Amino acid sequence: MLNTKFASCIQACSNCALVCETCASECLREDDVKMMARCIELDRDCANICAMAAILMSRGSEYAKELCALCAKVCRDCGEECSKHQTDHCQECATACMKCAEECERMAA
Repeated sequence: MLNTKFASCIQACSNCALVCETCASECLREDDVKMMARCIELDRDCANICAMAAILMSRGSEYAKELCALCAKVCRDCGEECSKHQTDHCQECATACMKCAEECERMAA
């Protein structure tokens, strides 16, 4: 059972982690992988921090608020980078990242 106090943020973080993993994998299949390097790096960082934030919130950790503040920053950076690329997977990732950033900012406030 999800910690109901943080349910929408946990959901946004979990979704963002999966979407970022998918985006990184799809970027690795692009013809010009080198051009996608920054996107891939941010996707991987974002996926990891989102997963950790969801875990800490679900257990009600005292560090969840601080990690969510950092998670929001990473999500915004990743979303901005992904929005520069016209591929469907990058656009989907940008949307998920921005939604997650908003949820994490609310949680960290």
